[in-house]
Amino acid sequence: MGLTKQYLRYAASAVFGLIGSQKGNIVFVTLRGEKGRYVAVPACEHVFIWDLRKGEKILILQGLKQEVTCLCPSPDGLHLGVGYEDGSIRIFSLLSGEGNVTFNGHKAAITALRFDQLGGRLASGSKDTDVIVWDVINESGLYRLKGHKDAITQALFLREKNLLVTSGKDTVVKWWDLDTQHCFKTMVGHRTEVWGLVLVSEEKRLITGASDSELRAWDIAYLQEIEDLEEPELKKIRGSSLTVQDTLEAEDGTLTLEVDEAPEDRILSCRKAGSIMREGRDRVVNLTVDKTGRILACHGTDSVLEVFCILSKEEIQKKMDKKLKKAKKKAKLNSCKGDKEDLEINVEMTLQDEIQRVTNVKTSAKIKSFDLIHSPQGELKAVFLLQNNLVELYSLNSSLPTPQPVRTSRITMGGHRSDVRTLSFSSDNIAVLSAAADSVKIWNRSTLQCIRTMTCEYALCSFFVPGDRQVIIGTKTGKLQLYDLASGNLLETIDAHDGALWSMSLSPDQRGFVTGGADKSVKFWDFELVKDENSTQKRLSVKQTRTLQLDEDVLCVSYSPNQKLLAVSLLDCTVKIFYVDTLKFFLSLYGHKLPVICMDISYDGALIATGSADRNVKIWGLDFGDCHKSLFAHDDSVMYLQFVPKSHLFFTAGKDHKIKQWDADKFEHIQTLEGHHQEIWCLAVSPNGDYIVSSSHDKSLRLWERTREPLILEEEREMQREAEYEESVAKEDQPAVPGETQGDSYFTGRKTIETVKAAERIMEAIELYREETAKMKEHKAICKAAGKEVPLPVNPVLMAYGNISPSAYVLEIFKGIKSSELEESLLVLPFSYVPDILKLLNEFIQLGSDVELLCRCLFFLLRIHFGQITSNQMLVPVIEKLKETTISKVSQVRDVIGFNMAGLDYLKRECEAKSEVMFFADATSHLEEKKRKRKKREKLILTLT
Repeated sequence: MGLTKQYLRYAASAVFGLIGSQKGNIVFVTLRGEKGRYVAVPACEHVFIWDLRKGEKILILQGLKQEVTCLCPSPDGLHLGVGYEDGSIRIFSLLSGEGNVTFNGHKAAITALRFDQLGGRLASGSKDTDVIVWDVINESGLYRLKGHKDAITQALFLREKNLLVTSGKDTVVKWWDLDTQHCFKTMVGHRTEVWGLVLVSEEKRLITGASDSELRAWDIAYLQEIEDLEEPELKKIRGSSLTVQDTLEAEDGTLTLEVDEAPEDRILSCRKAGSIMREGRDRVVNLTVDKTGRILACHGTDSVLEVFCILSKEEIQKKMDKKLKKAKKKAKLNSCKGDKEDLEINVEMTLQDEIQRVTNVKTSAKIKSFDLIHSPQGELKAVFLLQNNLVELYSLNSSLPTPQPVRTSRITMGGHRSDVRTLSFSSDNIAVLSAAADSVKIWNRSTLQCIRTMTCEYALCSFFVPGDRQVIIGTKTGKLQLYDLASGNLLETIDAHDGALWSMSLSPDQRGFVTGGADKSVKFWDFELVKDENSTQKRLSVKQTRTLQLDEDVLCVSYSPNQKLLAVSLLDCTVKIFYVDTLKFFLSLYGHKLPVICMDISYDGALIATGSADRNVKIWGLDFGDCHKSLFAHDDSVMYLQFVPKSHLFFTAGKDHKIKQWDADKFEHIQTLEGHHQEIWCLAVSPNGDYIVSSSHDKSLRLWERTREPLILEEEREMQREAEYEESVAKEDQPAVPGETQGDSYFTGRKTIETVKAAERIMEAIELYREETAKMKEHKAICKAAGKEVPLPVNPVLMAYGNISPSAYVLEIFKGIKSSELEESLLVLPFSYVPDILKLLNEFIQLGSDVELLCRCLFFLLRIHFGQITSNQMLVPVIEKLKETTISKVSQVRDVIGFNMAGLDYLKRECEAKSEVMFFADATSHLEEKKRKRKKREKLILTLT
């Protein structure tokens, strides 16, 4: 066997240059006890926590592969719910930054997340049209709610009642009774998609935003409250969907109210109260209300946030009194002098009297998402995630008559406003240059901090001048811009080409460079020192020496390492090789079906690799121009290609979001670097080959590092096949459940590779239990026949778990399965294992440990295998025993919990009596109320004395 070529693996090191991704939403989070200072922002697959005061990134919540699509902080401020593109949800702790809880139930991207008031339940909506309610404490799914026909846009829990309201792109709003898990009301008053909804006025009013310029308001009436209404309020109900008949009996003066309900109005009724017109003409993107329920804000696809104030009952009454007074005054002036009749003036209250416009907040770019919070000083803070990779914070005092929004902070340093189109490494591998449509940034590779920002025109190509003190940028307008890094000043701008300057290549002798542009010319430049007008010292400049005119636009140029040849790719899909000294034509490389966008020549000048928009990479010999190999490299255009220094390995980047490494000698694909979520525009390999930096349309820059881990191609292919298998498992149909039609499953879980592995572990444990019990029977028979005790060999698996019994090993396996994956793992199990599990469950429950977990497994197995279990006569005695033991043990656990609750209640009362401090949820409000009452009492005593 011959020697195999050893490769070293490149691994993802960091994501930088990104402030916030566009797919998710920005939210305020409470950290270190401070509110309104920290925000959580989606950043591709991660979540960044930014300090708005310092403009620094203080925490990264590490994701896996999928992009973040939704964020929701828990009410206690300790956790953050994160929804992903693949339908998974993770709950992160903001104290430790770890995500220990994972929910897998949706098949498509998460579009809505909402915790209930206590934070114990989480409702999630997805593009797969389902709503799932999760138990956060038990880490399991409660139920799946089906009914919407398109993606869910919002989900809200009601505080006082066990209800959920959801909106979707199917133009309807649905009300769900969570006690019975069914939809009891569907509101169909919208003609277009419902993009947002909020509950205001103590949950008596619903406001919805759709694809037009109206915000629709709906009055909610709960039937239990309607039955307690008095006679004057009956008139308000007559306009609703209820038929109300009231009779006033003359004898005893009692009021009888009969409510004839419509079929869907069993719990509440909704009637339209009116509309508020927005200034924007496009759809509502986000609609939010602050925690106090007083400020309502919304925005469309533009850069304006519209802020409204919801007035309290006292403010509305004051406003109506003023309105009435004004109307009376006007009527008095208009009445005739001799007219002595009493004027009856009625002033009707409109929706505009209850919800009034406060102000508009104009941001510097289009708004993608926002969040509101009231600061302790009483100011309203609004934080915005903008389309151009920017976070802005505005504050306004809503109590003023004409509040003016003021921008208080801005996070800009950490990224570009547009896509990065060119990257370069300095010669010492320490500095990284990135340039976009408006700015050039220099980054420190080790700390990933931006150390210099300079404004520029639309950059297309760049490089560090030898010595790393200056950089040169080639722009879309055909100009060369020379910058000094120490001062950050633009030294010189030179009109180099009449069209876009697509490519530059530094000469190997480092005395000059060559440029190629859309004006069908290649120009040669030399560095020179010229006298600076502002100082006595000389500064660097460039001068043009030669021009090579061609028949087609030049897309890419590259010097050979010995500086004898120049490769030029043209718009006619060919690459032409010229002699540098005489500019005479040497070779023409033709074979690509579309233009060559990128190319590079190996360190020894033997090979040239070309990447094209036809998705192929071709490897050519530079001696005769023969094509060694054509590789189908990417699923979309190949955007960038570069050799690793001092090797025949090269990297390619494509519009298919992937970076691939290739061996130009063996024509083999070595590895794929996946991480970017959109098209990759460019990459740069460091001079020592240890680092790669890539930029993408997702606004992120990614650093990849060469590890010391050897990469074996056969193992890499095997890992790739395993990954493909895992993806196929997740896409397979869910296991069929008796009594449920395929595709109509109401279980909350989803089949994943983790649930399949958990089911395999259970099956292996049952198999081991069967084998060990059979061995023990045989051993007893042998001992009986021999008349003496013979030592039984211990299974190494049981030995590893501390020499436990086979049944205890099965229990350990059940305990080791994640709570969120338990049901789905049991669903995958074949029925042949169920009888053994039922017998073991009976044994475990009798011991009295982990009763909750065991009962959960038992009830789920009975639910899905009910028909087979009841028809099996062998299992009847097992079920009877389970019935007895389960009832007795569950009642014991219930008694213990009841005793503990009573004890805690007693301790609570004792603490309150001693220190007048409430330790539970309503602590602060009760304490403030007590202080207020005490102050009133003291004032009364002072007035009496």
